[in-house]
Amino acid sequence: MDKEKLQPEAPLDEHSKQEQLSTFCIGHDGEKLTTNQGVNVSHTDDSLKAGVRGPTLMEDFHFREKMTHFDHERIPERVVHARGSGAHGYFQVYEPMADYTKAKFLQDPSVKTPVFVRFSTVVGSRGSADTVRDVRGFATKFYTEDGNYDLVANNIPIFFIQDAIKFPDIVHAIKPEPHNEIPQASAAHDTFWDFVVNTPEIAHMIMWLLSDRAVPRSFRMMEGFGVNTFRFVNEQGKARFIKLHWKPLLGVHSLAWDESQKLAGKDPDFHRRDLWDAINKGDYPEYELGVQMIEEEDEFNFDFDILDPTKFWPEEIVPVKLIGKMTLNRNVENFFAETEQVAFHAGHVVPGIDFSNDPLLQGRLFSYLDTQLIRLGGPNFHEIPINRPLASVNNNQRDGYHRMTIDRGVVSYSPNSLRDNAPEPDTENGYVHYTEKVDGQKVRQRSKRFNDHYSQATLFWNSMSGAEKQHIIEAFHFEVGGVMDKQIRQRVVDMFNNVDGELAVQIAAGIGANAPAEPGGSGVTASSPAVSQANTIMETRTRKVAVLMENGFNYPEVTQVISLLQNAGVHTEVISKNLGMLTSVDGQQLEVNKNYVSAGSIMYDAVYITGGRQSVDTLMTHGDALHFINEGFKHAKTIGATNEGVDLLAISDIQATTFLAAPESQAQLVSEMGVVTIRNAADMGYFTEEFIKGIAMHRHWSRQKEPVPA
Repeated sequence: MDKEKLQPEAPLDEHSKQEQLSTFCIGHDGEKLTTNQGVNVSHTDDSLKAGVRGPTLMEDFHFREKMTHFDHERIPERVVHARGSGAHGYFQVYEPMADYTKAKFLQDPSVKTPVFVRFSTVVGSRGSADTVRDVRGFATKFYTEDGNYDLVANNIPIFFIQDAIKFPDIVHAIKPEPHNEIPQASAAHDTFWDFVVNTPEIAHMIMWLLSDRAVPRSFRMMEGFGVNTFRFVNEQGKARFIKLHWKPLLGVHSLAWDESQKLAGKDPDFHRRDLWDAINKGDYPEYELGVQMIEEEDEFNFDFDILDPTKFWPEEIVPVKLIGKMTLNRNVENFFAETEQVAFHAGHVVPGIDFSNDPLLQGRLFSYLDTQLIRLGGPNFHEIPINRPLASVNNNQRDGYHRMTIDRGVVSYSPNSLRDNAPEPDTENGYVHYTEKVDGQKVRQRSKRFNDHYSQATLFWNSMSGAEKQHIIEAFHFEVGGVMDKQIRQRVVDMFNNVDGELAVQIAAGIGANAPAEPGGSGVTASSPAVSQANTIMETRTRKVAVLMENGFNYPEVTQVISLLQNAGVHTEVISKNLGMLTSVDGQQLEVNKNYVSAGSIMYDAVYITGGRQSVDTLMTHGDALHFINEGFKHAKTIGATNEGVDLLAISDIQATTFLAAPESQAQLVSEMGVVTIRNAADMGYFTEEFIKGIAMHRHWSRQKEPVPA
């Protein structure tokens, strides 16, 4: 057997997959129109007819081919994770990981392993909105020299259920109700919460689902968690239990719930667009790969079962070791061919990575493969360009729908002598399953260690900041408020009284249910600061600021602020009533990027109002401008104003809740709860420095926002 065929055809680097895909890419510029058989087409606007007003003739092969292809262009959408967005990139390990795993892509820091990542929502259909409250998928395909490795992750570290046999039930419950197909991409309905109150193991996941984690600011600002427990296995055969994590270098940040709802109407592609635009601008999303490891002899040394997928391993107890970085630097060429046809499978592992007895994982090993067979038309989905490994494929599997490979020779079985038993097993580098002793009777039961359903839910609640707790309460009010059955609402209150008594009281107050007769709770007093977004990285890079102005603005002032913001990696867009050019008080011009119809404060991280008497006087007559400010303030964003721009804040509804620079002040900078103002100043340096600090904080939840109508 030719050993060379087991190696990649070209050196493995970040361009390897791009070069492979390029062989399938076709540009049609300057080409003549043809049928799928390469026959040139002379006319494509009219079908062949018997006379000008006669019937269409079915001998028109171009018409039949074009229409038949169109009629069959849609494939079944994914049962879950139907709406997604993908990007290419590469991964580099920081240091050799040979002590822990023999996986080759985790050994050489100089190697850039190509990757493809697909982010997604779970519940909604392909046509639903990006910003709905939902778990987000974070699936990564590594094209390694040992074959493809799929890290199938979510942005929440735990799952709804403990055993995969319950997966059809949870999906049926949370999907639109079958009698009327309502609601779309939402958990705010009876069937879901009926399932919840009858499934105590789901309590912990509900706490995460109703937290800010379920409405991420961006795919670039959310974590990824492998959820299931796997194993690292090194060359000596020693294994460790592991959980894998993606940590975004921009920190973990979220939308406000009101924002996410409005964005679903204003820009349902908000997350897709954000990812696409960031890569096009060179703001490449970056994530560090981290691993938690537990020695096999320590498997039972915790107050939770490490194989229970409804539990996470607190980072304070099991630290995360950062082992490498992934950079996404290239958008797809064709959404369907790549993002829609990519197939992930938790069972796609390479030597050095193995499975555990996690009961959710065991079921996923069947389900992922099974769903690809129907969705992508058969067993040869691995030959679709986006799924093709860079490593050579040599086996005796043949035929089936959409077979691309043309296998030479008469042999398609093993063992054989006609071809010297080629392809033969690789006894040196082939995949070998970890030798775990398994002993037990066949039973339909779960370990008693899986029976604690509330302790970690309480741990999560204890870990939240005051603002995060309030958001969870409000999420309960919205989601359970959509339930028509009053008995189910009451059972929700009673169920979450097992998590925290005060939480249950607050839930009851907003959904018309009775507060618990006796305060409850699980008795857990510990917390895990790592799960609170209040403790995440605070970063200004790639943030977006809306600049409100009209004709008569102060050109030196606004251009200095924009320049300083850009130096800090912050992007700006000029917002005005109409598109076109705006003229400053001294006759210089700037172009408007968006108008009020196409933009809103919900699309930006901060709002800045520049000076210029004429500009500000005009803005005072625009209700949309005042709403822009009020809404940004209500969503706890940083608001900045310079010179006459402060007057616009003074007539908005936020003026009663914060202190603004006084008209008589001499270049006095005022900064309070993320509202930054300065008057009578020519140099914008101090203002912009403080404004940037406010943007880096992401939100200012301590504000008194209730009086502000937005």
